[in-house]
Amino acid sequence: MIVVTGGAGFIGSNLVAGLEEAGYGPISVVDELGRGDKWKNLRRRELAELVPPEDIFDLLERHHDDVDYVVHMGAITSTTEADADLIAQTNYRLPQTLWEWCAHHEVPFLYASSAATYGDGSAGFDDDGSPEALARLVPLNAYGWSKHAFDRWVARRIADGADAPPQWVGLKFFNVYGPNEWHKGAMMSGVTRAWPAASEGEPVTLFRSHHADYADGEQMRDFVYVKDCVDVMMWLMENPEVSGLFNLGTGRAQTWLDLMGALYVAVGRELRVEWKDTPEAIRDRYQYFTQAEMGRLHEAGYERPFRTVEEGVADYVANHLGTDDPYR
Repeated sequence: MIVVTGGAGFIGSNLVAGLEEAGYGPISVVDELGRGDKWKNLRRRELAELVPPEDIFDLLERHHDDVDYVVHMGAITSTTEADADLIAQTNYRLPQTLWEWCAHHEVPFLYASSAATYGDGSAGFDDDGSPEALARLVPLNAYGWSKHAFDRWVARRIADGADAPPQWVGLKFFNVYGPNEWHKGAMMSGVTRAWPAASEGEPVTLFRSHHADYADGEQMRDFVYVKDCVDVMMWLMENPEVSGLFNLGTGRAQTWLDLMGALYVAVGRELRVEWKDTPEAIRDRYQYFTQAEMGRLHEAGYERPFRTVEEGVADYVANHLGTDDPYR
């Protein structure tokens, strides 16, 4: 059995789809569905069990002899969440307990970290997982801090030779976009948010630059397609000798105008932009450049190329956004 926490969420549901399509299973999902359409992320999937987060350890104990892998995608992912106690419980203490369960039962463990751990990027985007390297990073919000705190907890345990799962992997996801993120509301990727306007030929709204080194729309991100993320996760699961903390981006920063231009090309429209000031509440924490250093993942043996935004957005539109059913 493969257990995926957050398996009804954006990245988690795409992983569940990839695993099912590749013939893996049974698959059990731990998640909350709420009152919206999040359930649609799983409506094509065959699940062994679907349990709420508070029942995760009951699930694990009932199947402790059958669990082959735990993938922990569940988290509070909002970068504007103000309840730091809730974030700490969900994003820091829960994965500690899951780690310890996996170490005790000798079950491989893969978890989601985040590029938000890099803060403003002034310390670079090198996925050096040593305690000393991680100590140099200063996240800018409680979400990034919680992910970073768990990375540092893992790094210290590994450095001290404490018990660990037989394989452990942390993935620092950069700017992921793709199907199954409709439930995220304001936290949806720029592509998904812009789709309604682009499909009608209406202008998209982008933030102006407030940095002298970047023109409007030339702010840069490492945009990575969720299907590429799934390929990486499945490769790691198939290569149990690989452990460590890895970036998960493309290694190539592209501009917001590149991203929006790709979307408008994919829908056969001319790009139109309306500019607005970056809100003052986030202006001092706004990242103007992110680009994953991908050397460690490649050195570990991963060789498959990552899609550019032009390739990823074209697939997203052709196979999801532009169809009657945009879900994967």
